Amino acid sequence: MTGLSPAPSPAPHEAVAPRIGDMAPDFTARTTQGALTLSDLRGQWVLLFSHPADFTPVCTSEFIALAREADRFAALNCRLVGLSVDSLPSHLAWLEAIRVSFGVRVPFPVVEDPSMAIARAYGMLDVAADSSATVRGVYVIDPAGVIRAITWYPASVGRSVEELLRLLQALQQADRAGVLTPEGWQPGDDVVVPGELTEGAVTATGQAWFLQYARCTQS
Repeated sequence: MTGLSPAPSPAPHEAVAPRIGDMAPDFTARTTQGALTLSDLRGQWVLLFSHPADFTPVCTSEFIALAREADRFAALNCRLVGLSVDSLPSHLAWLEAIRVSFGVRVPFPVVEDPSMAIARAYGMLDVAADSSATVRGVYVIDPAGVIRAITWYPASVGRSVEELLRLLQALQQADRAGVLTPEGWQPGDDVVVPGELTEGAVTATGQAWFLQYARCTQS
């Protein structure tokens, strides 16, 4: 008898990282703006992003850029939420250093996660790890609390705030109009219409039935 053996189940101590389409793991934690329960943000999009540690150069550059573009995220009904395994006092000292050194006030909350419980719940950190060095991810969560996109970067490469804005707008456009967004899509660009998978539709559309563009609607 032949066949594929079932995949082994995770060991009891192993965390299973959430995937696109899963509900975002809920949590309540202290932040630089008071206690926060993630599920209280339902009805809004949420950009939950983690960084390895406070006072690190790459993450400092990201926080400055995110702070400067915070109004653009707010206009898209999106809340920014930072996360680090560092303590709340460390977060507050870092944000104050950014304000004093660069003249930028960080307007979004930064969650403390010293036990690494949130990082592990999101698969940002290996369950057996004793270091936060691998914690560096972005989760885009929709108003229903569903994870819609996940991005990962190494500690050596900074994330692009413009790309995060583009990703958010693309997700919202796809939801709004029931369309797809092609490579490099920007707001106002043509979108892709899902093809009808019938012989008649394929014949009527022609050889390029699998890639049909349409004008973007902003309604």
